[in-house]
Amino acid sequence: MGQLIAIEGLDGAGKNTLVTALTGLWQSAGLRVAHFTFPRYGQSVHADLASEALHGGHGDLRESVYAMALMFALDRHEARSAIAASVADCDIVVCDRYVASNAAYNAGRLRQGADGEVVAWVDELEFGRFGLPVPDRHVLLGVTPEVAMSRARGREATDTARERDFYERDDSLQHRVDGVYHQLAQANWHSPWILTDGSDPDSLATRLRP
Repeated sequence: MGQLIAIEGLDGAGKNTLVTALTGLWQSAGLRVAHFTFPRYGQSVHADLASEALHGGHGDLRESVYAMALMFALDRHEARSAIAASVADCDIVVCDRYVASNAAYNAGRLRQGADGEVVAWVDELEFGRFGLPVPDRHVLLGVTPEVAMSRARGREATDTARERDFYERDDSLQHRVDGVYHQLAQANWHSPWILTDGSDPDSLATRLRP
């Protein structure tokens, strides 16, 4: 039985870079590693519908916090069996975004804290009703919102396929989401949380090894 690790953080925080580094380090050490990236754009109809809404499609879909949260939750629900199988077969399964993203972003949209109604709803929906595996560890990439937003803008400027979405363009939202993430980390929501700036993946990989 492997360890499930969720990497969380703002858009532009460097999650993909960190997941790639950790995966390489663990594999070099002989560990069996699987990874998932959420949302699964191009693989899940629910993720694609959410992305289209965040770029102006599907009428007023993006105005509904709970509808958007449900789209992202259904994407993970579709992957539940694959995640469970990977946890059974591998030493480490790492997720680039997981349930905490849904909790943090939608709490931020509703100007609620980690103890608010929408976080409890996401918890019950995804871990309760949908039965998603609970992470053994969470890692929060705690770069400042200013750094993360600057990276997202730079990525958009150099890659026409990476146009920022409705959430990424809302600077105030990014600050609120950052606040909720830190509240979740302080509360060790569902499992121990590690706060990192991502600058030392070797040390983090050692710390997270089973």
